[in-house]
Amino acid sequence: MTAGSIIVTGASGLVGQRLLARLEADGRPALGIDLAAKPGHLPIEIADVGDIHRLHALAAKTNATSVIHCGAVSGPMVMIDNPYGIVQANVMGTANMLELARIRQMRRFVFCSSTSAYGPTPEPNDASRGLPEETPLRPTSVYGATKVAGEQLLAGYRLQHRLDAVAIRLSWVYGPGRTTDCVIRVMIEDAQAGRSTRLSHGRAFPRQFIHVDDAVNALLAAHDAPSCPRPVYNATGGRFLSIDAIADLVKEAMPDADIAVADGPDPLDDHQHRFDISAIAEDLGFVPSRTLEEGIRSYADWLKRR
Repeated sequence: MTAGSIIVTGASGLVGQRLLARLEADGRPALGIDLAAKPGHLPIEIADVGDIHRLHALAAKTNATSVIHCGAVSGPMVMIDNPYGIVQANVMGTANMLELARIRQMRRFVFCSSTSAYGPTPEPNDASRGLPEETPLRPTSVYGATKVAGEQLLAGYRLQHRLDAVAIRLSWVYGPGRTTDCVIRVMIEDAQAGRSTRLSHGRAFPRQFIHVDDAVNALLAAHDAPSCPRPVYNATGGRFLSIDAIADLVKEAMPDADIAVADGPDPLDDHQHRFDISAIAEDLGFVPSRTLEEGIRSYADWLKRR
């Protein structure tokens, strides 16, 4: 592995803080940056990805040689009333980090993208494999559009400036540390508190979750691979289930859970078909390590301890 630190942006967020902890546990030098630190987390540098001068100073101070860029407004349900802010954080922040990597001639730039870039999807030609990365992108949210923009910036830097850059399209991330909306967390917390869960929609609505540890594994696979033949890869937990079926898994893990899910689509989410994750397995060696059943049980244990 090339000497020097790995910059992890968004190091106080769900994926970033877990990634930083993994690097620390493995004894790998890393620089975590974010707008704010959270109590109990690893030390990070307070920095804005919009402050290019501070980014350069921190990169030089730590001899940064690669970037895993998780810093962003983190989902289509966040900052809906401030689309300009989403663009500033997600597009300009990504441009600043790419320029930092170009100037410092970094060995690898990994961009934390999202399956929200696809928007609503067509049915796959091969249902057993799912939708490949070449599926047309039709984002229905500003958040999704910024992920498309980020991927296009990566493509430009990759082709014109020979920056070794790759995007990982993560599906819905769940697990310890998630603070934004998460239907799995709601079900578990309600059950632990003795409350009933009544969802107003989603009975047959499909959702592809990935445990936060597998999200970290996918990003590190992209970072550590000798090469990334493709510019973008899908990464999911490997399961394609309706919200109602996920509720059944929660009930299996927590027999006292009282969950009812009504019909209807999620008004804040796109209807998406199964995504193909064979490319990231073939090229980068990533396969999900956490089953949804295991992830739900371990997440429930973590929430109970909290």
